[in-house]
Amino acid sequence: MAHTSNTTISSCLLIIVQLFFMLPAKTNAKIPAIIVFGDSSVDSGNNNHIQTVARSNFMPYGRDFAGGRPTGRFSNGRITTDFISEAAGLKQIVPAYLDPAYNMSDFAVGVCFASAGTGYDNATADVLGVIPLWKQVEYYKEYQKKLRAYLGDTKANEVISEALYATSLGTNDFLENYYTMPQRRSQYTIDQFQIYLVGIAKNFITNLYNLGARKISLGGLPPMGCMPLERTRNMGNGNECMESYNLVAVNFNEKLNGLVMELNKELPEIQVVLSNPYEPMLQMIKKPSSYGFEVASIACCATGLFEMGYACDRYNLFTCKDANKYIFWDAFHPTERTDRIIADHVVKTALSKFLA
Repeated sequence: MAHTSNTTISSCLLIIVQLFFMLPAKTNAKIPAIIVFGDSSVDSGNNNHIQTVARSNFMPYGRDFAGGRPTGRFSNGRITTDFISEAAGLKQIVPAYLDPAYNMSDFAVGVCFASAGTGYDNATADVLGVIPLWKQVEYYKEYQKKLRAYLGDTKANEVISEALYATSLGTNDFLENYYTMPQRRSQYTIDQFQIYLVGIAKNFITNLYNLGARKISLGGLPPMGCMPLERTRNMGNGNECMESYNLVAVNFNEKLNGLVMELNKELPEIQVVLSNPYEPMLQMIKKPSSYGFEVASIACCATGLFEMGYACDRYNLFTCKDANKYIFWDAFHPTERTDRIIADHVVKTALSKFLA
């Protein structure tokens, strides 16, 4: 009998926690909605609902999320777009479009189409069988129809034009595709490949613009050579950051910045900004103690050297006790605390014109 009452109490508590997260953080929202495209840096659980190994809907992922539950976010808790949504006065989480636990009343103020493992290049999505960027746009078109049915045309059009569109992808195009698979390396030099990706990014933003988007945040690349996985591969150089990969990130971010200026000139009424995590992330990695971190070179989960996804499981005895001391949660993804700092940075800089 006691077991039954405990179960009932636990169920009630979980419902209360879920209801809390469905409430707006505050009522003075700066934008009507946040709409997210991208990869695992912003996927809030879409990959839970497709056939792929690129998943994180199991412990210890999500152990610091409300209710201590895995959601499909590649983090111990919330991710950057959740914090941006909260800073905008919207909800504290941005739900995954493919998650049946949510409906249009949730999606009307925040929706995520991102898929872990994807990139600008369709070939990147093919590596792990995840949702390519073109398919994310198709889901968005479907969402627009549902939004118009839910809100009516006038209100829906207002949401579509006033919403913040947040994109974050590109890392997988290099680490999972160009440097791992032979096809693109045989076709392009690294600089040519960057130009190829920027062309796809331009078409993608132009497509969103033609569908009504006006406020767009284009996500830059982090210092990807400093991810624990890349440091582990850099044994010959004392497991330092792979500077060649960091240089690619810097060069690609410069090209994205050029694209932002080009789009702002070419497309009437569009406002595109580059939300660049590179510098704040690099500063954290170089001087972790200045930000209250203790460990920058390895991740919290498992040995912290190479594990992510299924290799980062609840039974691994090496997993750290306090993720707040670590910059990285797994060998590829930041901790919730790192993401909060990055989100705070972009909210105060690139996104300030939308959220002030």
